[in-house]
Amino acid sequence: MKRIAPSILSADFNRLQDEIRAVEAAGADWIHADVMDGHFVPNITFGPMVVEAVRRTTRLPIDVHLMITEPDRYIADFAKAGATYISVHVEACVHLNRTLQLIRDHGARPGVALNPATPLESLIWVLEYIDYVLVMSVNPGFGGQAFIPNSLERIRTLHRLMVDRGLNTLIEVDGGVSDKTIADIAAAGADVLVAGSAIFKSSNYGAAIRSLRDKMNV
Repeated sequence: MKRIAPSILSADFNRLQDEIRAVEAAGADWIHADVMDGHFVPNITFGPMVVEAVRRTTRLPIDVHLMITEPDRYIADFAKAGATYISVHVEACVHLNRTLQLIRDHGARPGVALNPATPLESLIWVLEYIDYVLVMSVNPGFGGQAFIPNSLERIRTLHRLMVDRGLNTLIEVDGGVSDKTIADIAAAGADVLVAGSAIFKSSNYGAAIRSLRDKMNV
């Protein structure tokens, strides 16, 4: 089953609770939360307190994407705040295996995030220890960017790798997901599609999510 995860990075933070309830009612499967620290990426967003507020608002899985340096220092806080899934970047971890185990030890499901130029080989030896791979199809740091076309081949390669190894590891894709790109992304092997502007900038969240779901299931 393919899932749609609205990214609250594109939501109206003046009425975040209403926004989350609206996308949940509209048929969202997960809620995606982009955490940025101004060091690993050139932007700053929010911390565990916002994730805790999201958890109080919804029963949907919360997918926390840590675009931060030294993620080990904050994993316990995000897990306690209610994160269901937590992904970290290869480049941000000194000991990736240890970080992934730390996520699991705190009760969340671990994932690895790959920037557009990060070699897929960097996660070969941790595939058995993760629940999902987050493929960034834009350079991280800002919402509303255009999809990078060669991300499709990266998704296909990862999908073949999962099949060859007999793994159920999910492939999540974040960046430039829209009505125009979602069919190709889903066909390449993506399981979870993160959409920000395509949903929150629309006038009807239900119609936007139905449109995305229809196209990704073609």
